[in-house]
Amino acid sequence: MARRSDHSRDEIREMALAAAAAIVEKEGSRKLTARSVAGAIGYTVGTLYLVFRNLDDLVLHLNARTLDELHQWLQARVESSAEPRRQLQGLAEAYIDYAVCHTARWNLLFDSVAGDDSELPDWYLARLGKVFGLIESALTPLVAQQGQEAVVQAARVLWASVHGICTLKIRHRLDLAGGQSTGEMAAMLIDNFLEGFTKTG
Repeated sequence: MARRSDHSRDEIREMALAAAAAIVEKEGSRKLTARSVAGAIGYTVGTLYLVFRNLDDLVLHLNARTLDELHQWLQARVESSAEPRRQLQGLAEAYIDYAVCHTARWNLLFDSVAGDDSELPDWYLARLGKVFGLIESALTPLVAQQGQEAVVQAARVLWASVHGICTLKIRHRLDLAGGQSTGEMAAMLIDNFLEGFTKTG
């Protein structure tokens, strides 16, 4: 067992988050406990709780890291210079791909959050805002005349719908959509959403 003096507080924090991510990816979120994380990094649960308030706090920080990775994943797979519809289609497909490749981490983003956004810390909301910012940037050229507030709301409504398609994929229930692929569903959703939304501007 490592001694508390072996690593700094920041080092223990990074070790714990890396261990937590590995546990979730390999064994699922049900295996994520304070004891499993502490054991993976060679420290006691008591030491872990000197860095995080409790397990929920650790999970919140892990989810924030997931949002950072998701943002990078989406950015790397979509050309910002592309036509807005292509950007949105690319973002939707990349989002679904991330959920497929990192299902356990993706699930944890939604399974572990209690309450509404008003209960989440600002630093967490800022990371969530970066992800939505990619969608807002793609929407803005199409509906700039409606104002930023309308764009922000539209981005969240659109992505809630993309999330629904993604959930069908992850839960293996695409048969409910008549056999369409996620790409076809996302394209139809985006086209119909934009057709209606741009007409209201």
